[in-house]
Amino acid sequence: MTVTKGESAREGADDKDGMPGDDYVPSARRLERERHKRARTRRATAVAALSTLVTAAVLYLVVVDAPGWPRTKETFFSAQYAREALPKVLEGLWLNVRLLLICGVAVLVLGMLIAIARTLRGPVFFPLRVLAAAYTDFFRGLPLIINLMIVVLGVPALRLQGMTVDPVLLGGTALTLTYSAYVAEVFRAGIESIHPSQRAAARSLGLTNRQALRYVVLPQAVRRQVPPLLNDLVSLQKDTGLVSIGGAVDAVRAADIIVGRSLNYTPYIVAGLVFVALTIPMTRFTDWVTARLDRRREQGGSL
Repeated sequence: MTVTKGESAREGADDKDGMPGDDYVPSARRLERERHKRARTRRATAVAALSTLVTAAVLYLVVVDAPGWPRTKETFFSAQYAREALPKVLEGLWLNVRLLLICGVAVLVLGMLIAIARTLRGPVFFPLRVLAAAYTDFFRGLPLIINLMIVVLGVPALRLQGMTVDPVLLGGTALTLTYSAYVAEVFRAGIESIHPSQRAAARSLGLTNRQALRYVVLPQAVRRQVPPLLNDLVSLQKDTGLVSIGGAVDAVRAADIIVGRSLNYTPYIVAGLVFVALTIPMTRFTDWVTARLDRRREQGGSL
């Protein structure tokens, strides 16, 4: 296909200005490119939709044709028990949401303090660095379920004066202890990713070590670590259901009560779907924040 000199000039003017002029007429080549892109997009969409339908149909036939499907459907996918369980599961879910909000704030604050303690310089802070490292190593290595059992079941057994025996408070404490160790490492990685020249430049402007950490290092470190922090909060949201081992009536425990009475496991499916519905928006928000930070990084902007 040949392109006339006038068409080439019009395309150049369009690319230079970024906006077409009042008398702009797209060239035949540009129209052809746009048609090709639209056709390719339609073809990709059609192929994706067809492959999705085929995969869904195959999975459906495999499950439905299984010998135990009728019994499984009755035991795990009963509409009657789903309707009975949903209001009670949603009522218990409010406890999970409150645990997420309160423990999330506590985890961020405690994790930040531990990370700062691990990055303090000077021999005078050596004991503090050792204690912070021991804390993170211990609680990152200890399974969360065991930590919950120790705190929720072991602390009341001590019969300490004034010590609470509320399983919600004890379960939230166990969650905070475990997740603060993980978040501390996320914050520490962000702090150590800041180039030493940033701290040196702040000191050259007259800032103290504490001011350089507060106003220069920490803001950059936190912005860099937003995606992994959000991922930890998503995991915390799911693990709030583990406080039910102490008897707290959250969404999982509410489903467990109905299962114990009916011997039908549909309430567990309902509770699982409720957690999924709550987690998906947080996951998509994390993906959006990550993509936004990546775009800014590629454009050379500030993180």
